[in-house]
Amino acid sequence: MKYFFKPESVALIGASTNPEKLGFKILKNLIEGGFKGKIYPVNPKGENILNLKCYKSISEIPYFVELAIIVVPAEFVCDIAEECGKKGVKGLIVISAGFKEIGEEGKKREEKLKEIIKKYGVRLIGPNCLGIIDTRNKLNASFAFEMPPEGKISFITQSGALGTAILDWAIKENVGLSKFVSFGNKADVNEIDLIEELKDDEDTNVILLYLEGVSEGRKLIEVARKTISKKPIIIVKAGKTESGAKSASSHTGSLAGSDIAFNSAVKQSGIIRANTVEELFDYALIFSYQPILKGNRIAIITNAGGPSVMAVDMIEEKGLLLSRFSEKTINLLKKYLPPVSSINNPVDILGDAKADRYEKAVEAVLSDENVDGIIVILTPQIVTQPYETAQSIVRTSKKYEKCVISCFMGGKRVEEGIKILKENGIPNYPTPERAVIALKGMDDYRRFRESNLKGRFIEFDVNKEKVREKIENLKRSKTKIIGDIEGREILFLYGINVVSSFIAKNEEECENFLKRNEGKFVMKLISPDIIHKTEAGGVKIGIKSPEEAKKAFKEIIDSARKYKPDAKIVGVQIQKMIEKGIEVIIGVSKDVQFGHLIMFGLGGIYVEILKDVSFRIAPLTDIDADEMVNEIKSAKILKGYRNIPECNTEKIKETILKISQLVCDFPEIKEMDINPLIVNERDAIAVDVRFVFEF
Repeated sequence: MKYFFKPESVALIGASTNPEKLGFKILKNLIEGGFKGKIYPVNPKGENILNLKCYKSISEIPYFVELAIIVVPAEFVCDIAEECGKKGVKGLIVISAGFKEIGEEGKKREEKLKEIIKKYGVRLIGPNCLGIIDTRNKLNASFAFEMPPEGKISFITQSGALGTAILDWAIKENVGLSKFVSFGNKADVNEIDLIEELKDDEDTNVILLYLEGVSEGRKLIEVARKTISKKPIIIVKAGKTESGAKSASSHTGSLAGSDIAFNSAVKQSGIIRANTVEELFDYALIFSYQPILKGNRIAIITNAGGPSVMAVDMIEEKGLLLSRFSEKTINLLKKYLPPVSSINNPVDILGDAKADRYEKAVEAVLSDENVDGIIVILTPQIVTQPYETAQSIVRTSKKYEKCVISCFMGGKRVEEGIKILKENGIPNYPTPERAVIALKGMDDYRRFRESNLKGRFIEFDVNKEKVREKIENLKRSKTKIIGDIEGREILFLYGINVVSSFIAKNEEECENFLKRNEGKFVMKLISPDIIHKTEAGGVKIGIKSPEEAKKAFKEIIDSARKYKPDAKIVGVQIQKMIEKGIEVIIGVSKDVQFGHLIMFGLGGIYVEILKDVSFRIAPLTDIDADEMVNEIKSAKILKGYRNIPECNTEKIKETILKISQLVCDFPEIKEMDINPLIVNERDAIAVDVRFVFEF
């Protein structure tokens, strides 16, 4: 990868004398960017371009070439790539379009290109990309309009068009970039390769990404977790809707979608997801220029009440805290501010506040050990001094290693002040809400680094070989769906508590079972062709006598045959009724990009109505399981509420982790639902389960 960012020599294949062509613009960018290495233009005509000797082919260059940029019609790219491989080129950037993005013909061309680079051990960025920029090494190997200023933000994008917008924003706002990479079709180098490269890059403080699809979901989580310990990763991803999602028959499958899988990956890896490009910019500024928050206690200093109320509302909504000032800070504020000022948080220094009043308030608040970060709000009133106030904020903030951001609201009157703030690394946000959201992103990053990276992968003592034997038998018999009876056997072998049951094939067997056993029972249809038993009238509860059992059997069978006449009916399952406890669900569905997605939530028939569920991608750490249980809205019920006793949530977490181990051990599991898992004060018991396999 180093040959992309620190090459000593670059060949541009497709260089042109025509200023309107990309071959001219890229060459001009290489020269004007200040690249210190050798530049070799390549064009069949062999004409000198921009005072550089031009070669008819790369093989004619008498020197070693580390990086080659190809910008020729797509039909010639593979032949040129072959020539580059023979020449010993280490890195290729294929700007040319006309590959898999255009359909079948382009897809075949791209596959051939991949074969060529693999044959010669060449790394490839593209095809169909904008190129790359490294400001530190003065390398502009792109057709971007101009070079952005040097800084500590690296940006990786799947969209060249969005890339040009980001570059234009960086130039306009004077935001420094370290590296810029447009990787297009990612036929070889993808976002994971680039994150790994930037993880240890001293010139990069924050990594930004725009993605449309993820190459290797589980590897992204693994690499991101390692990177997050050193620097933040912020992603904006297109494709949130479910319109293209594949339907699934299980509860989990119907609730899960590709975007849910991506959000789960974000939570587990510590990546910050920006919902919009605007948020991406906002996060970039705070992470690039300000120290990481040490806690979530935020203070507000303002000269107007309305904006501060908006900030407070957003702070509460996002789970941050308003700082509670020390007695010393309160006394300082009383000393410095007018008697009618509000000295509690938010600190309202009134509409007539000038720069000196702002400076004293900021100084007092920043010195408080109960404050982790501050937002300084300014609205342009008649006596306001935006320019001088900005200078005072800059001056005071340099004394403290704390996160300071501003919200200078307005237009022309605050322009000069905002400019001073930006030049000195204090991000300014036009609205209080955007300022708070930026702080929330930083706090999420802080919390992940402090807790989630300490999560443990727990391996339970299970009977893996016996489960393997059962699954091999299913594979031989081409049985892809198993119901409750066989499913509970698999769970039992993985140490999950299951309820015992009896299978009755006729009314007499039901009647005799109830004669031998006392208590209340549940009777459930056994049919591989009927998934949701309740909908088919296939469940009867509270059965306590032989007569009731006999009647329930007939009603279940009749109802099932009416619901689906051609369904195969095995019989009826009788289980001891577990009367005390809360029904929850643990499910699994398989995402194309990320693998097994595990779901937890309230169970029974309400799961798809309430959709109070959480998701994570296997394998899970103990912290992942803990978060899954605690982040659903109904978590309070599990911990005991009014007359509902507290449930054994540790048993839920243990069950979730055992399911995670099961699906990692057996990737052929496509879907699975335990619904319900009944949880009480002592235990968690799997009552009904279903598996779907892919062989």
